Amino acid sequence: MTNRSNRVLYVGSTATLYDRVYEHKTKFYPNSFTAKYNINKLVYYEYFHFIEEAITRERQIKNMSRQKKINLIEQGNSDWNDLTESLE
Repeated sequence: MTNRSNRVLYVGSTATLYDRVYEHKTKFYPNSFTAKYNINKLVYYEYFHFIEEAITRERQIKNMSRQKKINLIEQGNSDWNDLTESLE
């Protein structure tokens, strides 16, 4: 996820992606990192059958350089569009 200017990147994992994105968009947790930096745009996601796989992938992405994260996003979303509607 990112903010409007695409400057801040946030990586996380969840069992309920649509619900979690909604929480970020509505600043459900007002003291969180995502609320502080207005991170409310879903620009990349992957689905996994098992949470352990998701957590492993989350760690891999978090350890990537910023440029590698940007490349990953731009492979499937070159315009950095908000993908939230694709979840519905």
